[in-house]
Amino acid sequence: MANLPPTLSISPSFGGSTPSSPAAAVSGGAATQATKDRKMASAEQLVLDLCDPELRENALLDLSKKREIFQDLAPLLWNSYGTIAALLQEIVSIYPALSPPTLSPAASNRVCNALALLQCVASHPDTRILFLNAHIPLYLYPFLNTTNKTRPFEYLRLTSLGVIGALVKVDDTEVIGFLLQTEIIPLCLRTMEMGSELSKTVATFIVQKILLDDIGLQYICATAERFFAVGSVLANMVVSLAEQPSTRLLKHIIRCYLRLSDNPRACGALRTCLPEMLRDGTFNNCLRDDTATRRWLQQLLHNVSGGTLVASLQAGGLDHMMAS
Repeated sequence: MANLPPTLSISPSFGGSTPSSPAAAVSGGAATQATKDRKMASAEQLVLDLCDPELRENALLDLSKKREIFQDLAPLLWNSYGTIAALLQEIVSIYPALSPPTLSPAASNRVCNALALLQCVASHPDTRILFLNAHIPLYLYPFLNTTNKTRPFEYLRLTSLGVIGALVKVDDTEVIGFLLQTEIIPLCLRTMEMGSELSKTVATFIVQKILLDDIGLQYICATAERFFAVGSVLANMVVSLAEQPSTRLLKHIIRCYLRLSDNPRACGALRTCLPEMLRDGTFNNCLRDDTATRRWLQQLLHNVSGGTLVASLQAGGLDHMMAS
């Protein structure tokens, strides 16, 4: 529902009517503005507290909890002196706890609160590109490179993936171009292999968004090695989902395969390496109520089976390497 102006509030009133006089409308507008001003003042104070080491932990917690109600928190975080540096300090401070793995739940929660604020910055249209140009996502990559499956590490991976996910959620070739210059694909593939269901889902979503960009699809299909790396991880996930189904994860996997089939060479290779479980109805029950994903799967199977000779000729060496 769209936000209603104060004079059209649908909240119940004792008299059963909404204010209709100009004076009442002005009064309601003034009250709403006063509430916004108080929230803004509270946000500004908490942002100031981030730069005080003694107040930072509580400020991180409060801001991460209330970030949805603070309008324009992202520009405030970005433009406040020393704030982003304080958040990065929180991130860098736990690097020593990654290897050997000594990260405590309390330390994990604290840095995840800092990551939640960075996700806010990554999501905002006024700060997303600034965030990218500062190469801040690179500070998160050590967290995605971990393999420890305990809850503090899993929570850390998931929250870091949330920041990257916020970047790719909006279609932007500049974002995809930046990520492809980094190690984001191997890092996502690692999480897709060993993470929890939720972190696997977010990592697969990121790979999907990269594939949906023409530059991303071209990058992944440029060599047999890249295609095989992505395809083998997707195939292993399909096998595991046959034992422990997850509709939301399967949806992103099928969308990745469908996008790969848009590339003629990759489509030819998929004729031999697409998991049989996607062809034989294994997931019919799982997808019974998901019309969109069932349609994607049908289109994928049509793409892979259609134009076999042409696809084979275009696939060339890639198809041969996939078969071997």
